[in-house]
Amino acid sequence: MRIGPYPLANNVLLAPMAGITDRPFREICKRFGAGLTVSEMTASNPALRLHARTLLKSDGEGESGLRSVQILGTDPVQMAEAARFNVERGAHIIDINMGCPAKKVCSVAAGSALLRDEALVGHILDAVVNAVEVPVTLKIRTGWDLHNRNAVRIAEIAENAGIAALTVHGRTRACKFNGEAEYDTIAAVKQAVGIPVIANGDIDSPEKARFVLAATGADAVMIGRAACGNPWLFEQIRHFFQDGDKRWQPASATIFNTIEAHLEQLYGFYGESAGVKIARKHIGWYLGRFDSISQDVRQALNAATIATEQLRLMRSALDFLN
Repeated sequence: MRIGPYPLANNVLLAPMAGITDRPFREICKRFGAGLTVSEMTASNPALRLHARTLLKSDGEGESGLRSVQILGTDPVQMAEAARFNVERGAHIIDINMGCPAKKVCSVAAGSALLRDEALVGHILDAVVNAVEVPVTLKIRTGWDLHNRNAVRIAEIAENAGIAALTVHGRTRACKFNGEAEYDTIAAVKQAVGIPVIANGDIDSPEKARFVLAATGADAVMIGRAACGNPWLFEQIRHFFQDGDKRWQPASATIFNTIEAHLEQLYGFYGESAGVKIARKHIGWYLGRFDSISQDVRQALNAATIATEQLRLMRSALDFLN
């Protein structure tokens, strides 16, 4: 699969996730075979663009491979400016968020709320595509609610605007992350346009990845929540696609070393205080696979406020599993 001039290593991609797909996590997922990763969504509002937290979300200094930065907003001029700003900072691809269902995003008519205004969608896409020379991609949902699935019309607008690839999450905005994703709309989008289509939603195993590709005819799949605490999923899918191996699992040493390295990278990226806090959710996801870790150990890890203590407790918990 290609996005504009860029060939991807494979067609299993990491979804942009707010508060999760920072540079440390993107690098880990690339290490285990993600064909492309996308940054957290970054605000196009110029008042927020230079805020330290906003800059960290799209920070790709030293990042390996292609850098795709997702931008969010409702004003075509501001979105174009945000695209240029991130290209100047090294982005190879600009991704536009029209899929986030969060209330705080939709309350200002951004994210998936934009799907209700097809004319504005067109204006934003035209502005961003014309503002930069790098490929521009788009992420959407199937529609606003179950009675208003307009993903096919949005896809046609996107193709006409010059969007290089389109990701469709198989839920409406109203569904949020509830229920099961549906793939019929993604299949209809794929049949309607000639640009690459990426299927997203509930892909949590090699078998599900293959099923979704077959059911939708999509060019690629995008993994979201299932990668949290399980970045090895990309490698599992690769083995399954290449040789049908359903049994591949990372060695215990690989799991333990990855967890430890991830925590150290978070401390270095955010600084100790913020890094310890952000590490807590990743620790919870990683330890979710180990029933033998006691509640006392989990609580101690969550209570740790110093990096060395959190890392010591994590190492002790992992040593216990050996």
